[in-house]
Amino acid sequence: MNTFSNILLLAVGFVALIKGADFFVDGSSALAKNFRVPGTIIGLTIVAMGTSAPELAVSTSAALKGANEIALSNVVGSNTFNLLGVLGICAMIKPLPIDKTILKRDFPISIGITILTLAAVGLPLFTSGNMSDVKMSDNVGKLSRFYSALLLVMFVSYIAMLIISAKKNSQEEESIKSEPLWKCFLLIFIGLVCVIAGGQFVVNSAKAIASAFGMSETLIGLTVVAIGTSLPELVTSIVASRKGENGLAVGNVVGSNIFNILFIMGVSRTIHPIEVNFASLTDLAILITVSFITLIFSNKKSIGRIEGAAMVAIYIADVIFAIVR
Repeated sequence: MNTFSNILLLAVGFVALIKGADFFVDGSSALAKNFRVPGTIIGLTIVAMGTSAPELAVSTSAALKGANEIALSNVVGSNTFNLLGVLGICAMIKPLPIDKTILKRDFPISIGITILTLAAVGLPLFTSGNMSDVKMSDNVGKLSRFYSALLLVMFVSYIAMLIISAKKNSQEEESIKSEPLWKCFLLIFIGLVCVIAGGQFVVNSAKAIASAFGMSETLIGLTVVAIGTSLPELVTSIVASRKGENGLAVGNVVGSNIFNILFIMGVSRTIHPIEVNFASLTDLAILITVSFITLIFSNKKSIGRIEGAAMVAIYIADVIFAIVR
């Protein structure tokens, strides 16, 4: 496929993402009203899982093909972009209020499971005392099937906790327009199809264009593929934020990050145990660092435009580091 065709697919992908996100937010918000479920819970579950579908497809396919670097760097890169890029851009457009439940419960869970993953993979290296001799491309650990199964168990437990929480704190979202159930599900289905298709168009065309410039597999996974598969989160959160659905906007990002670590990594590593190189281990450490930075910015109960600009600047610096290392 020539460059023009890839550019055309990229444009089609962007259109599908934008319209799909619009339908998805409307359908999910109306569904929350009908079932008296807070929009935050919908954002953490249905929207988060739907917008993470491209990451699931890419990481699972990469695991089946033994493409270790793309499989892991896609998840780590997507989570980093979600925190710094998606929340940062949304905050730059409009100051972004943070739900206190997300701040006290879901953010710590997201950080905790990332730290746990870093420890599970890097513990042999950390205790060996040979870190000074390690190169970025060297394999330093492995995500075993046992740990992958543990991630899936934690994922099921997390979803169960959200369902219990939703039942205890059931409330109606007054600002959301009520729609018939069939229309809610139709909007969600159409939006999901557009988001997944658009994400795949963008990822495939962007990857083809990037490959022409001789980028490494790790770099492609961390940047082009990660950003491409995170475009649904970006567009959905921007649309939700502009419509005043801050619970959906922030819940989508945090829920997607939890979903990426627990479910996507769990599924892809259960299919095929994956060796982890030192570059990916470094990226996990960076993800933990930026998670704490985002948490600090969020402790003001909202992320302002200045903090949003700082987050985007940090993400750009991280991409530059990934390119030059």
